Amino acid sequence: MKIGQNKVVELCYELVVDGEIADKTTREKPLDYIHGTGSLLEKFEKNIEGLEPGDPFKFTLTPAEGYGEIDPDRIIDLPMAAFEVNGKVQDNLLVPGTTIPMMNSRGGIVPGKVLEVNEKSVRMDLNSPMAGKTLNFSGEILTVRDATEKELKEGLHGEYVHQCCCGGSNGECGGGECGDGCCSDHEGGCGHDGSHNEGCHGGCN
Repeated sequence: MKIGQNKVVELCYELVVDGEIADKTTREKPLDYIHGTGSLLEKFEKNIEGLEPGDPFKFTLTPAEGYGEIDPDRIIDLPMAAFEVNGKVQDNLLVPGTTIPMMNSRGGIVPGKVLEVNEKSVRMDLNSPMAGKTLNFSGEILTVRDATEKELKEGLHGEYVHQCCCGGSNGECGGGECGDGCCSDHEGGCGHDGSHNEGCHGGCN
């Protein structure tokens, strides 16, 4: 069976950025997704469309085809209150260089990097860690099958069912509804997907 619209695909891959392995999956723990539903980068999907189990792949995506260039508008100041959980900020949360999973208004996860911590605000970089990077992918298609009606409706791992929206405004968390993550109306690089495993997969939008 060939990769096409609404096919469930399992694959293993290696992502090389700036000469180093930035991410990888294995046969034992592959990446899986439903093709054509926007789970992965558009150009990633186009490069593997039509392939079958056992087929290898190797291709390069420019920054424009991947996560875009670094956008200065995604470097923002958020009020300290946006990071409070039950009225308190975790001591080890706001450390320059730390990446914090944040949630946008549509329930997508956005990785935010702490740049500077002030008394009343925090400067965050919401650009994808892969912004401005050339992505070199290689790997192999493992399995291809038709998605079930339930998977198309609820997501391969139930991600459409479990999405939540914070009750706050102006980027602030609306309480404990969304777990420990903070909210932001800005878009990030990995909307990861992240519905998959940890890290910044080729599947990040």
